[in-house]
Amino acid sequence: MRYWALADPVEVSVNEDYNEYITFIVKNKKGEDMEMAVVEEFEVDRKNYCAAALVEGEYINEDELYIYRITADGDDFKAEMITDAREYDLVVKAYTEMEMKDRY
Repeated sequence: MRYWALADPVEVSVNEDYNEYITFIVKNKKGEDMEMAVVEEFEVDRKNYCAAALVEGEYINEDELYIYRITADGDDFKAEMITDAREYDLVVKAYTEMEMKDRY
């Protein structure tokens, strides 16, 4: 599984179309909207993060996950790109370890 971080900080618009997932929209490098589904929320060093997967039609493609820092914004939240390489590596490592524990 590959992990990615993309897009600039975004305002998240929560979409209730998928009962199992909270979804939000980010813009890719070309400026196109991409709908993402929150697959997992987790905390590292008292900061909140999420692993998100691309929504493709009626399906959620979990083959590639995107890691975002999330912050509260009233009743909503903001998904922010992780720009610091050390923070990103730490978060990916923590998420990978968490996933391995859950599997075994």
